[in-house]
Amino acid sequence: MSSASAVAKVKAAPTDTAAAGAGVRAVRRRKLLVLTAQLGLAGFIVGGWQLVTTLGWLDPFFFGQPSGIAQRLADFFSKGDQATEFGSFWLQIETTLREAVFGFAVGASAGVVLGVLLGQNRFLADVLGPFIKIVNAIPRIVLGSIFVVAFGIGETPKVLLAAVLVFFIVFFNAFQGVREVDRNILNNARVLGASPLQIVRHVVLPSALTWITASLHTAFGFAIVGALVGEVLGAQAGLGLVIKTAQNQFDPNGVFATMFVIAVIVLLAEWLITKLERRLLSWRPPSPSESGVI
Repeated sequence: MSSASAVAKVKAAPTDTAAAGAGVRAVRRRKLLVLTAQLGLAGFIVGGWQLVTTLGWLDPFFFGQPSGIAQRLADFFSKGDQATEFGSFWLQIETTLREAVFGFAVGASAGVVLGVLLGQNRFLADVLGPFIKIVNAIPRIVLGSIFVVAFGIGETPKVLLAAVLVFFIVFFNAFQGVREVDRNILNNARVLGASPLQIVRHVVLPSALTWITASLHTAFGFAIVGALVGEVLGAQAGLGLVIKTAQNQFDPNGVFATMFVIAVIVLLAEWLITKLERRLLSWRPPSPSESGVI
């Protein structure tokens, strides 16, 4: 190596390091800016809500009040078994979360399996397609009523309703993801002697994984919705029952307080699904939004 090349490399190294450091600082500044804007918007909404209800522009009897919601949350978490008519508030959270998680697992698993199967088999897709669309067109509240009539007011109808809502979201994404797999890659795998199972495992699923994981972000929210709707239709415990009782008692603060807890649960689930997505797709080059370019 010539001395000129060595000097050039020495000069380029600090430049590259400085550029990388500047990029990291830019990403951090953007994250801080986004967080500040989010907190500012939240403060504006909550503060404006408190102001207009205090001034009487909106009646707190119908629209609730942030201070009243905070008090109701404190009551929910401090009064133990007396927090609700059906036991502790933690019990209600546990019930709804259990129904949603089981429904999410069942619906997502069935959606992936059937989506991959029909995505690869055009004959089955043509045969079952109209029936899947018919079931998908049935209003979910009707399905919930049918499940409650058939299985009672226990947890089973809530799990089933959550699973149905999750299934269609994951199924259609998995199905389309399989259809988008590069046919040249499939043909090359077959030429190299890969079995159908190996093709699914090493080609189809990795290619469709982006579609599937994208659907999971929306799917868990729908699992919570399915559990809540089932609880409103008929239940012995759960956050949906707490909301229904608060509504019947004209207690908007109780309704909004429970909705706030549900929102926190969904955000935590979204965070966990994002972690899972990054682990599953760690082999994929980062997108411009993930690398901080946008």
